[in-house]
Amino acid sequence: MQKINLLLGVIAILSCTDCQNSPKKNKRVDNGRGELEKVAKTYGQFAPDDAFEEDPYFAYYGSENEWTRRQFREISADKLYKRRGQRQLLAIIDGKPDSALVYCERRLSQDPADPEIHYMMTVAYSSKNDTEKAVQSMNLALKNGLPFERFVAGPKDILAPLYQTKAYKGLQARFNVRLIHGPMLGNVTPYGASFWVRTANESDVMIKCINPKSGKVISGHSRTAEAKDNTTVVRVDGLKPNTKYNYSVWIGGDLIKEGYHVTTTQSTKYKKPFSIAFGGCAGYTPSNERMWDTLATHDLKALLLLGDNVYIDLPGKPNQVHDYTYYRRQSRPEFRRLVSKVPVYSIWDDHDAAIDDVWMGPYKDKPYWKIPMVNLFINQWNNPGYATGDWPGGWYKFSISDIDLIMLDDRTYRTNPFKSEKTMLGPVQKKWLFESLKNSKATFKLIVSSVPWALGAKPGSHDTWAGFEPERNEIFQFLTDNNIEGVILLSADRHRTDFWKNEREGDYPLYEFMSSRLTNIHTHDLVPGAIFGYNEKCAFGKMTFNTTLNDPEIRFEIINIDNEPIYSYVLKRSELK
Repeated sequence: MQKINLLLGVIAILSCTDCQNSPKKNKRVDNGRGELEKVAKTYGQFAPDDAFEEDPYFAYYGSENEWTRRQFREISADKLYKRRGQRQLLAIIDGKPDSALVYCERRLSQDPADPEIHYMMTVAYSSKNDTEKAVQSMNLALKNGLPFERFVAGPKDILAPLYQTKAYKGLQARFNVRLIHGPMLGNVTPYGASFWVRTANESDVMIKCINPKSGKVISGHSRTAEAKDNTTVVRVDGLKPNTKYNYSVWIGGDLIKEGYHVTTTQSTKYKKPFSIAFGGCAGYTPSNERMWDTLATHDLKALLLLGDNVYIDLPGKPNQVHDYTYYRRQSRPEFRRLVSKVPVYSIWDDHDAAIDDVWMGPYKDKPYWKIPMVNLFINQWNNPGYATGDWPGGWYKFSISDIDLIMLDDRTYRTNPFKSEKTMLGPVQKKWLFESLKNSKATFKLIVSSVPWALGAKPGSHDTWAGFEPERNEIFQFLTDNNIEGVILLSADRHRTDFWKNEREGDYPLYEFMSSRLTNIHTHDLVPGAIFGYNEKCAFGKMTFNTTLNDPEIRFEIINIDNEPIYSYVLKRSELK
């Protein structure tokens, strides 16, 4: 049984009838606190029973939306491709493989060549120990373009019967897959670079970087661990600034793949214009996965993924669905091509962390699934570091030349937005943010949030900084009080690309670049108040920094999935003081 605490005026939502573990009914709890009477009529606070143990009126963790598996309903899967495999796998895990097969057959009647559906039929038949049909489905998936790595990755427990078949063993010997995912670049500095990989089994991994001019070889070593789903990050230090290296991947002493390239960043002493790209909301959509190839055509020093990077929406300890959701993106050839040569820096948002519009509460040890979800996120990416001291989380900072990027975690310690005292960042992260800003000497300082700063970006919601306006004002005032110049805001969450100007009384405005429809099908409407907005096609934001000028500048561009330039704006450093 689940209890859902509703705001005054909010109509109880009927329970999910086609999802396992949904509440059989919703219980309405009237709020007796006047401060809640002002909240939006279309949003409520929803959470399981244990979230109300400390306070019967306010859940210490929860969501503004129904806390169920509604994201995996049939209607969602009909509209959004990203939900189809998840829905089927949930049915298999719940002991209903025949239901998954019925759903798969219906999908195949619409598109007989969909490799993802054939993959899921393989999983369903394997769970039933019907290895003959599992092999048939596997072969159809491969015939229609699914990488064999997908079967090696898993879910290994469910595919165990398939692994014992002669057919699978023959393919395994033929493909000899030892590198499942990666390499993914990250944490590239003037003097080093990090390389993320996932191997088929626990293995020793070596990355060799070769300077093509001098022939000098510099290597790094690590070992993948089963406890981290056979992932690891290999660090190679001792490189030279602004230098292009060839690199290769070695596993167990054997050369697995070569022909890759990494270019170190420039030092602050050597200034040259450079570009980065950013965006969020990248639900798995085969027809839109070409976005990663579009991005690869640009000379980028970094790609910032700003949350809702894969869309899990399943709060709880990570299981096969969580892994599957990452695997299908990490296996895409377009994505692998891009991340092998462009450093990736990621933060998470609600759909990655738990469920839409979630706040995860102030504690580091509860809900019980919080830290396992944080660790799942950490295992999938190649970021420079995570959080502060004893408080696990996803915030960190890094620099490219004389640009500082401060990456925020807006979910892990966010508290109930309907209480008078609330925080999006939590005290530990906020202290770190203020120290990072105060200590920065960079020409431009980017504060990167997974949700919009602009108060009008999502009207009526408490999920953006509009729901935490006192803390937003505190951050803005800190900039003024400490005379911090050159600050730019980045954000995501809304399925469109916007350009905003956040006015501040007595100080320079904070310009905000927001982009968050990398591969999503779903689109959000444009809203009034933005300087410019675009939602016609999937798109990303691109920023080109030129600090060689007497008045350094940033060129912001909106570029769509078809590589068409949509909009540009040049912002001068003199406007940010």
